[in-house]
This record gives sequence, C-alpha cells and structure tokens, in this order.
Amino acid sequence: MLSLVSAPNLVNLETVSKAYPDQVVLDAVSLGIAAGQRVGVVGRNGDGKSTLLRLIARQDEPDSGRVVHTGGTRLAVLGQTDALDDAATVRGQLFGDADAHEWASSPRVREILQGLFGGLDAPALPEGLDSRIGTLSGGERRRADLARVLTADADLLLLDEPTNHLDIEGIAWLASHLGATRAAIVVVTHDRWFLDEICDGVWDVQRGNVFEYEGGYSAYVLARAERERQASVAEEKRQNLMRKELAWLRRGPKARTSKAKFRVDAANELIANEPPPRDTAELVSFATGRLGKTVFEAEDVTVKAGDQTLLEHLDWILGPGKRIGLLGVNGAGKTSLLRTLADAVADRQPATGRIKVGRTVKLAWLTQHMEDLDGSWRVLEAVEQVAKRVQLGKKEMSAGQLAERLGFVGGRQRTLVRDLSGGQRRRLQLARLLMAEPNVLFLDEPTNDLDIETLTQLEDLLDDWAGTMIVVSHDRYFTERVADETWALLGDRRLRMLPRGIEEYLERRAEASSGKPQAPAARPAAAPKPAAVDRATQKELSRLERRLEKVEERIGGVHAEMAEFATDPGRLAELQERLSALETERDEIEERWMALAD
Repeated sequence: MLSLVSAPNLVNLETVSKAYPDQVVLDAVSLGIAAGQRVGVVGRNGDGKSTLLRLIARQDEPDSGRVVHTGGTRLAVLGQTDALDDAATVRGQLFGDADAHEWASSPRVREILQGLFGGLDAPALPEGLDSRIGTLSGGERRRADLARVLTADADLLLLDEPTNHLDIEGIAWLASHLGATRAAIVVVTHDRWFLDEICDGVWDVQRGNVFEYEGGYSAYVLARAERERQASVAEEKRQNLMRKELAWLRRGPKARTSKAKFRVDAANELIANEPPPRDTAELVSFATGRLGKTVFEAEDVTVKAGDQTLLEHLDWILGPGKRIGLLGVNGAGKTSLLRTLADAVADRQPATGRIKVGRTVKLAWLTQHMEDLDGSWRVLEAVEQVAKRVQLGKKEMSAGQLAERLGFVGGRQRTLVRDLSGGQRRRLQLARLLMAEPNVLFLDEPTNDLDIETLTQLEDLLDDWAGTMIVVSHDRYFTERVADETWALLGDRRLRMLPRGIEEYLERRAEASSGKPQAPAARPAAAPKPAAVDRATQKELSRLERRLEKVEERIGGVHAEMAEFATDPGRLAELQERLSALETERDEIEERWMALAD
C-alpha cells in the first residue's frame, strides 16, 4: 500500500521477515514511516507488535530484508521495560549534567514535568527530581522513562504501551502533548480512545502480515469491516462483533466520532439496522428478577483507609441493572469504596453509617491481583472447576465456549496454567469469574494486559450480562462502552454523579488543579436529610428513565408505521404530527433528567 503521507520517509522496512521457533511474526513486510506521521500498531498479544517496534529501532535484526533509516534521523524509544540506572536520579536520567536554567527555561520541558510529575520540581515523586530511580514505584519509574523519551529532541518516537500506569487525566494529557509534537510517532497500545486521539493511521499486525489503514481506531474498525466484507473471510461471529462495535462508535459519546474518518459507504450498510449493543430495559428487568429492588443502599457512610477519611456522609442507592463507571485519582478511595460494599455483603458494616444489602446479592470482584491457581491445571480444567455451563442473559454456554470467547481457542484450552502469560492469566481470571454466575460485578482495572480483540469479546459478553456492575478502569473507551452512568471521587470526600461522563470529570479536575473555587461540600443547616433527598432524586430519575424508554418505544413504533404507509400522504402527515409530539416529550424528559442528575 502506498504511504498516505506525502512527507519524506524517516524509516523504511523493505521485505522484512522475522520468525521465532514457534511462530512467523513478520513475513516479507514493507512499510514506511514519514516525517510527522502518527501510526498506531494493533493486533493480538503475541502477533509481533513489540517485535515490529524493536526492528524499527534496530534493537533487533530481521531474519531477511532490511531496515533503512534516513541519515540524521533521531529516535527515542519507550520499551515495555526500561534501561534506567537504579543509582541515578531522575534529574540525571533526564538532563544529565546540564544546569537547571538550561532545561527549566524550555516551555516544552516545563509542560512535560507538569503533566507527568505535577510541576517543575516534580512534587509527585518522593524526593522530586532528586529521587533515586531504584527507590521509585513501578508507576513512578514508568513516568520517569516516559519523561526521558518526551524530553529527547527526536524526529521519531517509538512508544510501547505509553499509557501503562497513567490514570485518565494522565492519558488525556499525554494525548494532548503528543498531538502538538512535530515528531513522527509509532505507538503500540490497547487504549482505543488514545489511538483515536493521536493517530492518523493504523497498522494491524495479523499472522505475519501488516495491514495499513488511514485514520484513528474508529476509522480502522470501519475500514477493516469493509475489507473483510469484500474478501468474505470473516466468520459470522466476528462480523457480528464488528457490526456491534461499529454501531456503538457511531452512536456513542461525541468524543468517539469527532475525529473519526468514516468514508467507506459500503461498510455503513453493515450497521444500517444494527440495534444498540445492549437492550437496557430488558437487562434491568432481568436483573430485577435476579436481585429484587435492592442491591446496595448506603446511608451516612464514612469510608476510611487507615486514619485517612476518603468519603463521609455517603448516601448512595445502587439498584438492579445499574452499570457504573467509577472515576477518581489514585488514592481517592475507589478500591476502598468497593471494599466497603463487599464487606457489607459479608455482614461487616462500616464503622460509621449503614449499608443495606439485597438478600439475593451474589458478588464477584475482579481485583488487580491474580488468582493463585494450581499450575498443573489445564485452562479448560481451571474454568470447569467453577462450573460446566453458564447462563449469560438469554444465552447459555459451556465452559469451553466461554473460554473460547476470551481468546482460548482450540488447543490453547489445554495449555497448562503455569505456562500462561500475564494477559492469558487475566483472561482466565475473567472466565472463572463469569462462570460463577454472579449478579453483582466489581471490575477493578479489568483491561490490564488484554489486547483489543479480547477487549471487544469481553465487552460483548458484558452486553449480555444482567446484573449490577461497577467498573474502575483507566481505559476510557472501555468505561464509556460498558457503563451507563459515571460517578466520581473528586477528592472532596464526596461521591458525585457526572451526567456528561468522563469529559465532565476531566473538566472538574482541571478546575481543581487551576485553583478555581469549588462548590462547598458542607450542606446548609436547613437542608433536608441527605438520604431522603438522594432517595427521592434517584426515584424520580428512575421514573424518568422508565418514561423515556416508553417514549422511545413509541417513537420506534411511529417510525415503523411511517415506513408501512410511505405511499399514503394523509396518513404520513398524521404520523409526522405524532412523531413531533413524542420527540418534544422526549426532549422535556431528558432535560428534566439532566437537571436532576446535575
């Protein structure tokens, strides 16, 4: 495929091949990276994305073919592991022996230190820029290595999973910073929102080949669907998943499509009649049948971590079928809140306040820690230890079918647990969790170590899962995709619902960082009892949601009638009048809902 960028190439790969004893990673691949180009590299774990980056950087040699760098091209490489000197300071690794005024006078350097460490003196590090590399945590060390790459005066940045250890704010900052840089970028990442924000092209590494696509992730999904439609090589299951994701991309948050380049008309036909990914009303109805009307009701609860108070006067009703995305900076109390709710399920009430738990609640919690499983088990055996079959919504599947949906295809189900990679262990952990048929799910960073294809499969599984869910994730795309509501811990010891989701969270955090005054947390003395206010508000929100669902159903019915009577002008005029009235009613309900939620 010809380069989509007219600028001269900085690096050329000419019929490059690379193989390992058990796999051909690249088979006679030819690629070019132009000045200023931004390429996202996607593909399944193990298909060769990191190998491709190492070949471009000349950290690895191809078996055949060659990698040519234009003379004078300067590279900066962020690998999955760093080569930082444990005995050196962060200052030494970033700036060597240069005097402070030499680098502190650079606006670009100041922005990088602000974005990654909170300021010129790096207050986010234990001892600022004088912190020894060997004393840093994994996340701090990763940020130091990322700062090393970003402060380098490079023509080409090669970044392998740069969003690892960054929270949502950090990822948003990094996307903004890279969007303004003049350097070319090749980035391996599973963060689909990040791909959409910074990339103008995608390389899809598949079974030794690299397919090139123009645009970010959204455009890539569309173009790949069209390519597979024309070639008729994708099985029906994959086509169904692709249609579902395309439909969500087109209908989802504005941020998903604002930069997408949807230019393939034929692929749009794939989703012309595709319904939303979830039938929310049906799932809530099913969840209510499994859970009853009560899941969690917190009244005047205080959440602490040691001597630190994270939340106080918490009044929160979590009903059946709710799908919550929980946001907050590291240390704000997200995991502590989940732990407090889980303790209540085990009849351990908080020191202050009370949490009422539904009698039928069956909780499953995916933590960031891996299960300690018997290494001699096979994958399928480890899943069947939990159950042989599972019911997900209206679908029933065997342990083997669920394992296959999460990437354990064919012979991989016979792999020994001790031979699994970190990402494979994560998938096994998810499979065992879902096989237990919980009706309440806590997912704490579920996307860690998962490739995009597995993430898509997981999202599809969760679309059919009926129950109450709380998701804590730095993966913005995943959170927007699976959650219907966004709640946030903003550092003021309160839990807030954010009607505009992650965009509103980032705006509020930016306001807090800029020093603008925030709304006082204290309630007026004459205010009604908080629990009563919250319960009344949530009841009206639920009532409005039910009304909205009914109005949407009636609007759908009118559209169907309009199609049926397309040749009857009199009937069409009557239907159009009904449609206008229903749309006005829908707008009024939505405005009231937004006002209450805010």
